[in-house]
Amino acid sequence: MVNFTILAGGYDVFIASYLFDSVASTLSLTGQYPSGSNPSWITLHPTNKSILYATNENTEGAVQSFTVTSNGVLSTTVDTVPTDGDSPAFAVALSTGQVAAMNYGSGNGRIIPTTSTPLDFDNTASVISFPTPSGGVSHPHMALEYGSEVLVPDLGRDQIWRLRENGSAGNWKIAGSIAQPAGSGPRHIAVEGDLLFTLHELSSTLTVQKIPLLDTTETAALLANVSIIPPDPPVNASFAAAELLIPKTSIKFPVQYIYASNRNVGEIDERGDAIAIFQYVAGKLELITHVYTGLDQVRGMEFGGEDSEYLVASGVAGTAGVAVFRRVSEGRSLEEVARNTDIPTRSTFVWL
Repeated sequence: MVNFTILAGGYDVFIASYLFDSVASTLSLTGQYPSGSNPSWITLHPTNKSILYATNENTEGAVQSFTVTSNGVLSTTVDTVPTDGDSPAFAVALSTGQVAAMNYGSGNGRIIPTTSTPLDFDNTASVISFPTPSGGVSHPHMALEYGSEVLVPDLGRDQIWRLRENGSAGNWKIAGSIAQPAGSGPRHIAVEGDLLFTLHELSSTLTVQKIPLLDTTETAALLANVSIIPPDPPVNASFAAAELLIPKTSIKFPVQYIYASNRNVGEIDERGDAIAIFQYVAGKLELITHVYTGLDQVRGMEFGGEDSEYLVASGVAGTAGVAVFRRVSEGRSLEEVARNTDIPTRSTFVWL
């Protein structure tokens, strides 16, 4: 395939579509489609790429549904459902036909069923309230389906909550947790087999743990714990790790690498934010390299194309727009192949 369509959400009132031509190495803005306010995270239905969900990351949060054509033309909003909380920064469609949305600002979330059509929401889902620490606040940041569980990293509580459905669709409860280092601020996670990879916003670290069986008292010791901060940052740089991606292996990319975005919210590095690339081998996280992107505050990035050869990314600050990188050296590094600055910032992507 030569041409790829990419959708991008952000802190605005529209979802944008781009056409990436991998032969010509061009990235063109092809449309801006009205949405609710602040569609900061978008996600596709797991089996039907013509259905898209988007958060409205507002004080009164919501999730919306849309249809989308293969060339990125978005419908008007089909349905909207409240998340019953403040600032849903993430949403994901589950294999069960439900959509999980976590409210970063209010320490709660919902896992919302859909009806006979995945475009229409069933607003009977209960609210999942996460325990509030003394003198602190819960900040659930994402959700990840893991078998029959949903795992939720809580940046405020330094926990990965383990949710289990409680008898009916939309009714979920906390069934356990996996403790994280104090003050680390777990933000995003990935699972490979029974290994939990966690990217921590406050400490800018990447950790690995073995996931214990849910119904045991077994603890999850840290198998690895490394910094993702690039070398020689500006004196007043301030890092807040953001996105974690682990693409699957293939013939073209036989070794699995881990990609973590550094989000510099302090003094700008003229090279832009760096993406740290690691390999987990023999029980250790080995740093391969840091790739500088020319982007400011990379919050979201996503792999796509055949064999997940390409990575699209953008910052939520500055004017550097959207960039596409190619994996090179079998995934050990990235090289920029295209950039579009028509829209200065974006925060989330899907490849169609």
